[in-house]
Amino acid sequence: MYNNPKVTYPSISFIFQSIVMEFTFTEEQIMIQQSARDYAQRELIKDVLERDAKAEYPAHHVKAMADLGFLGMLVSTRYDGGGMDTISYVLAMEEISKVDSSVGVIVSVNNSLVCYGLEEFGTEAQKEKYLKPLARGEKIGAFLLSEPNAGSDATSQKTTAIDKGDHYLVNGTKNWITNGNSASTYLLIAQTHPEKGHKGINVLIVDRHSPGISLGPHEDKMGMRSSDTHSVMFTDVIVPKENRIGEDGFGFKFAMKTLEGGRIGIAAQALGIAQGAYERALKYAKERKAFGTEIINHQAVAFKLAEMHVRIEAARHFCLKAAWLKDQNQPYGTASAIAKYWAAETAMYVTTEAVQIHGGYGYVKEYHVERLMREAKLTQIYEGTSEIQQIIISRAIMND
Repeated sequence: MYNNPKVTYPSISFIFQSIVMEFTFTEEQIMIQQSARDYAQRELIKDVLERDAKAEYPAHHVKAMADLGFLGMLVSTRYDGGGMDTISYVLAMEEISKVDSSVGVIVSVNNSLVCYGLEEFGTEAQKEKYLKPLARGEKIGAFLLSEPNAGSDATSQKTTAIDKGDHYLVNGTKNWITNGNSASTYLLIAQTHPEKGHKGINVLIVDRHSPGISLGPHEDKMGMRSSDTHSVMFTDVIVPKENRIGEDGFGFKFAMKTLEGGRIGIAAQALGIAQGAYERALKYAKERKAFGTEIINHQAVAFKLAEMHVRIEAARHFCLKAAWLKDQNQPYGTASAIAKYWAAETAMYVTTEAVQIHGGYGYVKEYHVERLMREAKLTQIYEGTSEIQQIIISRAIMND
């Protein structure tokens, strides 16, 4: 659909609260998309099945992502980033995730959660010390919000950061942390003033190798198995006061605002998973014969592919809409929730149907679609479940 650099993507217009958007990709955006596609189709595909089987961290691919500028692509050039827009990010995330969403989520967390939070809300000193090496890909970041009893309910933080004057003393446990072991820089959400509820939460920049930090084992996940996921435990960890981002009590607002952008990255990841499964199913349907003809000629299969295509197109438009609003400095929280919700649900639907179209071959690993189905499931869960996105969307409707 996008692989002709001489032709921009057909113009798409959206009318949203009197805002008219025209999507015609620039040469730079097409080049970024092509670069991501080339690397994914040439390199990621080579060992994706092996890494999935072994739950092996893709270290050399992460380095390649850094060399290509994808780990800090949304960071301004002032802080050694790529200075790219969010539409470029969506295009790159889709292409990477078509093949390997484990690498996709590493790119997403570093860009959408860690680098964005630092650039948007950090001090100049924090940006110089922490953001620049993250943007260059010399270091990797992790975002520590979820806890054993505080996943979707992010207000119920039990990890504490007690104010000791010139430093905080941190104790607690964080769960499901992407880049938990590979990261050098943590952005930690913790409770400083329990009596204030969510208004007593702070966000701290923490050195991964600080004394008192320990990790649980690498999580043996259903999908995205080669991404680096751990529980992180803090025991009397000292964090300098200068490492707090924003004013005292800013942490919850920081987390919610950061996750708004993070949802765009995960939506684009889900879109990529769906598109990757669809392309494999379409190719298989054109080659596989049953009852004397290719199975795509049977209406039962053709209609499945039509439904898959329509849902993917809608998901892509929602992703681009949210990205465009963000790039235009317009409110994008509801749009990103819609994109994340629909793209995740689409990914689960499309990958399940892709397995069905492949029949018995879809149930074995070498055809990739069973892996894509396992990966799709996580997009309905992390960075806000589909149910949380429905809450966000419904509240927006009620307040409209």
